[in-house]
Amino acid sequence: MNEVNFKNLDIKGASETELEIVLNEIIKGIEKIDLDSAKGMEDRLDAKIKPLKSLGVLEDIAIQLAGVQRTAYPKILGKAVLLMAGDHGVVKEGVSAAPQEVTAQLYYSYLNGGGGINVLTNHAGGKVICNNIGIASPIEIPEHMVNHIKFGTDNIAEGPAMTRKEALQAILTGAKIASEAIESGINILASGEVGIGNTTPSAAIISAITGCSVEEVTGSGTGLKGDALKNKQEVIKRAIKINNPDLNDPIDILAKIGGLEIAAMVGAILQASHQSVPTILDGIISSAAALVASKFNPLTVDYMITSHSSEEKGELFALEHMGLKPRLFFNMRLGEGTGAALMFPIVEAALKVADEMATFETSGVMEGEFSRK
Repeated sequence: MNEVNFKNLDIKGASETELEIVLNEIIKGIEKIDLDSAKGMEDRLDAKIKPLKSLGVLEDIAIQLAGVQRTAYPKILGKAVLLMAGDHGVVKEGVSAAPQEVTAQLYYSYLNGGGGINVLTNHAGGKVICNNIGIASPIEIPEHMVNHIKFGTDNIAEGPAMTRKEALQAILTGAKIASEAIESGINILASGEVGIGNTTPSAAIISAITGCSVEEVTGSGTGLKGDALKNKQEVIKRAIKINNPDLNDPIDILAKIGGLEIAAMVGAILQASHQSVPTILDGIISSAAALVASKFNPLTVDYMITSHSSEEKGELFALEHMGLKPRLFFNMRLGEGTGAALMFPIVEAALKVADEMATFETSGVMEGEFSRK
């Protein structure tokens, strides 16, 4: 596997061609998970003092992690939510009940540790890594302008969200952020975001890729109802028609109807997969990013761990398209990565079962038909 040296990559200064070459290196370096390690974990679990497969999803997760980490004895060494922030020009079309200024205000609250994502990630013993990819106003902390690509996307109801080069810059910025987190010792990531209006491009992406109707995949976001929700749906239809994204080119999809933070999430998923690290998905925005990542390389799906069933209905269509299902049903729609953060303890519980639960052989518990294949 050829590792990308992000320290020597000038993402903002490189040409579009150079950026695309680097992205292709990441995509081509994603390998299949190791099925022998996954089988080794399955055998370990089958030997435990329980009816066969009786721990359901916990066993599924442990087996998946074994395949991802390429060992029948996987370990969680560090956990982090990569929270990507970006604004959207389409908010001027009335697609959000909250004003755009809220994105920056929320971002500061995350930096101060006061967000829902901070509480739930801290509870799980992880950390939140905040990244300003495209907030519409300057963040008055210099290090939080380093990864900033653009002051919000352009209005997708009038034309492309960004240029192809900007999309590539955002993707590779997300990849760099993931790589830095992994190099610091983190080996399980969660996908988080903030960006007023971002359920609109997410629904557009999901509708375009899955072929589902805009009405099927579009939810209320920050609380739209009635005519306001119908307006949002019409805006999404217009955006898809005007931009006509090339569904065989994931970069074009992001550039035409995506978002800067969504593109960064795509890059993070791709890079994590490239480095054999799983990403826990959150709600509709995260799932839209995952859908695009799977268009770049279908092998990324094996590196994705699903979390909750968002109240934003488009998420389920995105997951179904990738052959995935949610695991938690909490009626949540906050975003930020909050549903994903709730999965950290569950993933750790899955490995504890494998590591700490007794076997029939060591415990003296009698085996029977209930424990055999």
